[in-house]
Amino acid sequence: MVLTKQETIAALQNEVRLVLHLMSKIDPAMLDYRPSPKQRSMKELARYLVVMAPVQLRAIIEGTFTMETWTKAWRAEEAMANVMNWDEVKAAVARQPALFAELLAPCTDSDFRTEIEMFGNRATRGTWVVRLPLCHYAAYRMQLFLYLKACGRDELNTMNLWAGVDASAGPPPIIERR
Repeated sequence: MVLTKQETIAALQNEVRLVLHLMSKIDPAMLDYRPSPKQRSMKELARYLVVMAPVQLRAIIEGTFTMETWTKAWRAEEAMANVMNWDEVKAAVARQPALFAELLAPCTDSDFRTEIEMFGNRATRGTWVVRLPLCHYAAYRMQLFLYLKACGRDELNTMNLWAGVDASAGPPPIIERR
């Protein structure tokens, strides 16, 4: 495996840190912003971030993927997220780092190298962790950043997006390996 279990957990936790940094830049007046009528609003995008990685990671760890169980899990989590207010959304995302550590802690290197099938494709669990939650965080974090820019947050730049700090704050924090 390219990433160790601890590096995988740290990478997912860092994505949450980056998302929370961007979420801290959202003024409540921006929550209803949507680029076009058929795209998610800022609030809907944030609620999606509550659901996305936990559902994906649980399915990967379980390793017995079916569209029926995926849809059932997704809809249940989505229903809970859809009634959350803004503070609850931020708190739910902020709880994800602990969830990731809890879910991945029991996994062995062998578990990460075990092939599973999802969406009609076979790959190792480790590959699925990268393909789904890790890559999706980067994609949806970029979308959140672009929404913020479209809402007039012109002071935000690549340091906010990729390092999770304001440009004037200096270098990003060092993430400890445990």
